[in-house]
Amino acid sequence: MKSPWRPGRWLIILPPLLFLFVFFLVPFAFAFKISFAEAAPRVPPFTDVISWSADHHLQLAISLGNYKYLIADQVYGLAYLYSLRTAFFSTLICLLIGYPMAYAIARAPKSRQNLLLLVIMLPFWTSFLLRVYALEGLIRDNGFLNTVLLHLGLIHEPLRIMHTGVALYIGIVYSYLPFMVLPLFATLEKLDPILLEAASDLGSTPRRAFFDVTLPLSIPGVIAGSMLVFIPAVGEFVIPSLLGGPNNLMIGRVLWDEFFGNHDWPVASAVAIAFLLLLAAPIAIYQYYNVRQLEA
Repeated sequence: MKSPWRPGRWLIILPPLLFLFVFFLVPFAFAFKISFAEAAPRVPPFTDVISWSADHHLQLAISLGNYKYLIADQVYGLAYLYSLRTAFFSTLICLLIGYPMAYAIARAPKSRQNLLLLVIMLPFWTSFLLRVYALEGLIRDNGFLNTVLLHLGLIHEPLRIMHTGVALYIGIVYSYLPFMVLPLFATLEKLDPILLEAASDLGSTPRRAFFDVTLPLSIPGVIAGSMLVFIPAVGEFVIPSLLGGPNNLMIGRVLWDEFFGNHDWPVASAVAIAFLLLLAAPIAIYQYYNVRQLEA
């Protein structure tokens, strides 16, 4: 019996492992170390956690003050909670919109599926930042939406959408909706239509067949799509900065303010580490169901 760890497999696995080591583990190690330092008026703006004394002895200067500060200051807790709430409801909206879209594409004739998928993926052909700026042009006070509604007489004064929570949700849903549709389509497209025919022969109505057959079998796609939307939405920075208001304090903006506004790298690193630990559970769930889907 051949060993599963053959040299050929290591040659395939090694490049992504090196990529993750260089661009994830090494920066994470630096951020983790800085989170135990203290702010200092120098460059770089933090004290040394690991140093050598004059007699060549290793010295550790570890401070837990940054993590205590995160717990004591309500701003960070509120930012975490607001980010989780925004990501949750954005994911829910994407699911409610994306599931019917994915279901319709999966049930469409094969000749039209590629065209419909192209429409879903078309926004990815332009820059993410440009798409958010374009959305700002649509929903601002003198934008396209308010202009059309005013001309039609449906409203008498412009709707206040920009710099509100509504604009924030519109931006996140608009930007991340394809991440929900594509995994759902991949799951729904694999479902055997014979199962629905069998349910119909046994007396199930189309509605009951959907809830008894289609929906349970599409749960892996629902979870995969939800994680693909939820995880990046929690740490979103561009959309809250451009579309959200001062009350839309998400953790991505807090990180930016700490790093580049306050220049408090130790606190910012502690915020980043706590944020990563917060996302560890959703990432683990996504990986679990992603592996199950690939095995199926």
